[in-house]
Amino acid sequence: MDTTGTHPETTPTTSAPASRDGLDPRIRPFRVDVPQAQLDDLRARLARTRFPTPLPGDDWDTGVPVAYLRTLVDHWENRYDWRAEEARLNAWPHVTTDIDGQRIHLLHARSPHPDALPLVLTHGWPGSFVEFLDILGPLTDPVAHGGDARDAFHVVVPSLPGFGFSGPVADAGWDTARIARAWAELMRRLGYARYGVQGGDLGAAVSPEVARVAPDAVVGVHVNGSIGMPLHGPDEAERATLTPLEQDRLARVESFMREEFGYIAIQSTRPQALAAGLVDSPVGQLAWIVDKFREWTYPRTALPDDVVGRDRLLTNVMIYWLTGTAGSAAYVGYAQENAWGTPAAVSGVPTGAIMFADDVGIRRYAEREHRITRWVDVDHGGHFAALEEPELLVADVREFFRTLR
Repeated sequence: MDTTGTHPETTPTTSAPASRDGLDPRIRPFRVDVPQAQLDDLRARLARTRFPTPLPGDDWDTGVPVAYLRTLVDHWENRYDWRAEEARLNAWPHVTTDIDGQRIHLLHARSPHPDALPLVLTHGWPGSFVEFLDILGPLTDPVAHGGDARDAFHVVVPSLPGFGFSGPVADAGWDTARIARAWAELMRRLGYARYGVQGGDLGAAVSPEVARVAPDAVVGVHVNGSIGMPLHGPDEAERATLTPLEQDRLARVESFMREEFGYIAIQSTRPQALAAGLVDSPVGQLAWIVDKFREWTYPRTALPDDVVGRDRLLTNVMIYWLTGTAGSAAYVGYAQENAWGTPAAVSGVPTGAIMFADDVGIRRYAEREHRITRWVDVDHGGHFAALEEPELLVADVREFFRTLR
């Protein structure tokens, strides 16, 4: 599949060779460095946006309200500062490497504590590595954030194949198992023989797969969000045994399948047709992503930029826009070869899950495919845990891995 976005230039963060400190020479330094011409083009496109005529009511029932979209576009064009955001991204070390014919970008934040446990964080759609910026400091340097040095992690945040600086994709077949094999190879190249994995959304599907392909290397799997989500409802007898919380989650899954599944149907069957619009229109890309942020952040009645911050929301959108990866991200994220809900083998690796208020995981179903050793239900927070509830997520990750180091 081909999505022809123009990639920002990549320049080394240092003039030293990539193999310094014993690193695999296939690991190359990377710096986010967007040509000014791209930013000028974006601003010109935003200035001449052709907004749709509002539908009756102009509310969220039909998508992003035009009135709200106009406020975001105005901020994006006139007040958002990409160069400041770019500097925040480059405050952390980035590298790239080629695995299985695919360029993989990752943020690699080593802890100042030498005994830190390596940890892979995997994002989902419509997210990016940007999701994890607020938790990098607490994870890598807990002492500086009021924690204990024994909870330190060396953090690896790859961009999924086809997403952002890991896009587009060169060939088909990037299902969760293949991504997991790539992550295992990535950690070998980084020199990590023993590590943990964590993820939400698609990352919650990839992370357990890493444990299945590398069970001797993965000490634990931590997920938030979608693990144990029953896509096919139980019969009446089983339904009667569910707790009120489980019944509520099942009802929300059923509501999602009725009312929100359309975006999956489009992205998994016609990603190229969708990409034709999204890679040409920054406002189209913005609306497509913001719609999901509104549906999946907590509380649903709040505006998404009030929950995660307007600039952070736009920076996440910028990763898709600047790299032209709307199509390849959809293709990898939802055009999976294996059917959703296909049973997977239990890896035997300890697995912990935290379910926020908007999440729909049910432990009894998760235990069919995972060795669940920790399960926490929270009455607030949404789908984008690292953005919405960074302190709570960090605390749960620390607690889970504390006995696995």
